[in-house]
Amino acid sequence: MSAIRFDRRDDVLVLTLDVPGDAVNKLTTVLGEELSGAMAEIDRDPSVRACVIVSGKPDSFIVGADIEQFLEFRRELDAARASQAGQEVLNALAALRVPVVTAIHGACMGGGLELSLATTYRICTDHTKTLLAVPEVQLGLIPGMGGTQRLPRLIGLQAALDLMLTGRSVRARKALQLGLVDEMVHPAILLDVAVARARELADGTRRPARRGRGAGTTGLLLDTNFAGRAVVFRKARENVLVKTHGHFPAPLAALDAVHAGFERGMAEGLREEARRFGELAMTPVSRELIFLFFATTALKKDAGVEPPAPAAAPVRKLGVLGAGFMGAGIAGVAAQAGTIVRLKDTDPARVGRGLAAVRSVIGERLARRSITRQQFADQLLLVSGTTAYAGFGNADLVIEAVFEDLDLKHRVLREVEPAIRPDAVYASNTSTIPIGEIARAAARPERVLGMHFFSPVHRMPLLEVIVTAQTAKEAVVTAVDYGRALGKTVIVVHDGPGFYTTRTLSAYMNEAGMLLDENAAIEQVDRVLVEFGFPVGPITLLDEVGIDVGGKVGLVLSQAFGHRMTPSQALRRVVESGRTGRKGGSGFYRYDKHGKKGTVDPTVYALIGEGRQRMPMPAGEMVERCTLAMVNEAAHCLQEGILRSPRDGDIGAVFGIGFPPFRGGPFRYIDSLGIDEVVRRLEDLHARFAPRFEPAALLLDMARARRRFYPAEGRPV
Repeated sequence: MSAIRFDRRDDVLVLTLDVPGDAVNKLTTVLGEELSGAMAEIDRDPSVRACVIVSGKPDSFIVGADIEQFLEFRRELDAARASQAGQEVLNALAALRVPVVTAIHGACMGGGLELSLATTYRICTDHTKTLLAVPEVQLGLIPGMGGTQRLPRLIGLQAALDLMLTGRSVRARKALQLGLVDEMVHPAILLDVAVARARELADGTRRPARRGRGAGTTGLLLDTNFAGRAVVFRKARENVLVKTHGHFPAPLAALDAVHAGFERGMAEGLREEARRFGELAMTPVSRELIFLFFATTALKKDAGVEPPAPAAAPVRKLGVLGAGFMGAGIAGVAAQAGTIVRLKDTDPARVGRGLAAVRSVIGERLARRSITRQQFADQLLLVSGTTAYAGFGNADLVIEAVFEDLDLKHRVLREVEPAIRPDAVYASNTSTIPIGEIARAAARPERVLGMHFFSPVHRMPLLEVIVTAQTAKEAVVTAVDYGRALGKTVIVVHDGPGFYTTRTLSAYMNEAGMLLDENAAIEQVDRVLVEFGFPVGPITLLDEVGIDVGGKVGLVLSQAFGHRMTPSQALRRVVESGRTGRKGGSGFYRYDKHGKKGTVDPTVYALIGEGRQRMPMPAGEMVERCTLAMVNEAAHCLQEGILRSPRDGDIGAVFGIGFPPFRGGPFRYIDSLGIDEVVRRLEDLHARFAPRFEPAALLLDMARARRRFYPAEGRPV
């Protein structure tokens, strides 16, 4: 079966890309060969005066290359040759004797966008599903089919570098502003307009857009001036190093390829692009990022329960209990997903503040022009506030987001349960309290589970769904399905104190506190863990989360796990001092009136002992102690059945608590070091700091059996 359908509109040939047996189009070797064959036919047929390329898939154009093929690379040369082959196809497309119009609806990503760049004219739909991006950097790669050369020539150097170095996607209107597309139309007329434009280009009544049209006057001056380009490249490199600390080689490689094209011509730029693509494809960083791609893709198909899985109930109406920071955040993302939300708190003033916070959450998207003013108004209308339970009888799902206090959570559950439908799902947004303990107050414990959102809700991608032995499958699949509807990456874990993410993060942060007990400097602890790859250091994170919150979490986990989770003296003293971190303007660091972090607050050293004179410690030991505390606790969670799989543990750590993505997650990290080596290091630390580092029995068993968490080669999940 062919992946391309041919349709003649008089003198215009329409090529419809429709890869058989797949919900989306991916650029594969086979599709490339068919496209080359189609171009050869066009060259041989003088009656064809123009061409249109469109997708036969309902919601996407081309979502990118087939990542499965990347796993077949065994050498840098294999990957470089694959890049060169793709370049040759698109070079031929760019040199075709007839004008080619790309008609884009839905996702146009990676190689799909590179294909469109090689055509004469691009039209996209104004639909919300139309997104354009070159996201290869998120896989540790760079565009490998000419994108590093054609993109800056089309939209200007600065705009192109922004897209390539971040991998971010742009919607149709922004794409039009950038010059990434030439025209934006309603989906219903996309093909008709594309055929008309192709004919106009063939007749000469319409000319292709000018080079660099999205750059603006200043941008064009920089692009065409050696000194100006040098400034742009230098600043871009500096920004990359600040953001990545040198851990991600792909952005720097993209800069090198773009630079080669500007300074030595497009042919040399294409050679550099293929060479660097080949190098990157074999790096551990790319392999780990590709693992995360496959893992998250597989997770989207996981209902969260053992098969057979029941159908998820639709969630059209949501009740949220608690209008504080978390409750308002949940309400805000729910409204953006089109859910009717009822937000309740005990006091009208709190409800008012919650509604204002919802407005702020949705307003961020308006400010970024991700939504229109009308959409902003429509989403706000979906959220109402109350101090009673009126309207909760219609809710499909109720999420409780009150303070972390078991008695309070019991009281709220007893109050609301009579007011909601028997088939409604009840979820607690708790980070530490076992769901089984909360469900003791329920008349219907089988409908109770946990939905642990991360702060801030509208920015953090992970949702941890927590289930008990009593939780019904129907409730689980409904929570998982709705979490995905909110745009979250969802993992399902079994019940226990701290669940998975809070528990592993606490082990990591506790060990950072122990370093302070041993006279380490606050800024050094933070710095070495950021250099390892965490987005922020553990002490900064404690200030961000809230020192008071951290104190409550530490108490719950120390009661559950004893000496392994006993908080450090330094952290305990700061908690007892009443400092709350950034939200209170007083923590381990100084904060201005806007909450911006400054330097370490020197007065905190008087609280934690040993005065201000701190002793420098070996960075390697500090990193090893904190990270191995975390990965060992992750192994405990898998051993105890809190985690359903290593895959879920790695995704949860990367997307929920900031584990460095280029290291793949705790279990991928253990495999990369070798379980024998991890056990050896843990035993050495256990001898010095018992009982915190006693290796999990699972690790000891796997080391004896010489097993890994993942296969050494092939598809990682």
